[in-house]
Amino acid sequence: MANPFIVASRHDLALRPSPIEPSWIKEGNPEAKSAEIARSKDGTASTLVWECTPGRFDWFYDLDESIHLVSGSIVVSADGMEPTRFGAGDVLFFAKGAHAHWVVEETVRKVAFCHQVQPRMVGLALRVVSKIRRTLFPSRQPSTGGLLGASA
Repeated sequence: MANPFIVASRHDLALRPSPIEPSWIKEGNPEAKSAEIARSKDGTASTLVWECTPGRFDWFYDLDESIHLVSGSIVVSADGMEPTRFGAGDVLFFAKGAHAHWVVEETVRKVAFCHQVQPRMVGLALRVVSKIRRTLFPSRQPSTGGLLGASA
């Protein structure tokens, strides 16, 4: 059986159309595609690859999203943030409720980690249950080698 903790994605990953909400598009004809790489067991987090051709659009975040730009360049602005250019290697975070203005200058590819924000009390309950499990079952702790099982 394959290791359920390791998911690999190659650069040639097949992306499917993932259209931008038409009312958000301000200029051009940006075409977005994406592919989900992984989803958490509880469904609150996912990792995906997203690609978009040039254009200008608004984006409204209904969840927390951390992104790592793999290629291309964008200019992002938001309330209280001057337009800032980002490119390959840059990492950005958008909190749930954020509204950003994107200008895709050249086709951009990103890896995104998306997380549904849980109500504070739900998060607290999950942390308490996790702490109890770690206390009662210390042998189930992950190794310090990480997901790939490498030793230090």
